[in-house]
Amino acid sequence: MGKSHWKDEMALGVPVIDEAHEALFQELARLQQLGDQHFSVAFRELIAAVERDFREEEDLMEQIGFPSLANHREQHARVLSGLHHAWAAVDEGDLEQGRHALSLLPQWLIFHQATMDLALAAALELVQRQPN
Repeated sequence: MGKSHWKDEMALGVPVIDEAHEALFQELARLQQLGDQHFSVAFRELIAAVERDFREEEDLMEQIGFPSLANHREQHARVLSGLHHAWAAVDEGDLEQGRHALSLLPQWLIFHQATMDLALAAALELVQRQPN
């Protein structure tokens, strides 16, 4: 299983986003180490955390009228669809599907963060610089 850990250089300079990303990477690392008996519950909790983080990001985008909101939201929906598909298998006892999804998620997150979330961070910075 591929292991990717949070690195300080991954920070975008938006504390609410950076803290959520760091917590997510820590949770991924924890799940990769879990035995089968605890995996199912922890995997479902991970999905709930990802859903919450994506919703918070999308709320930020709505607040600032982010022009790429639809594209960003679509990427979130795709990864959630994959996680929910894997959850259905895990819920039926096929833990390998969940573990496979976990092995793919860090690289997707790194790419998403370096592209979509970087653009969001830049937009948030511009909004903060604008005079009221």
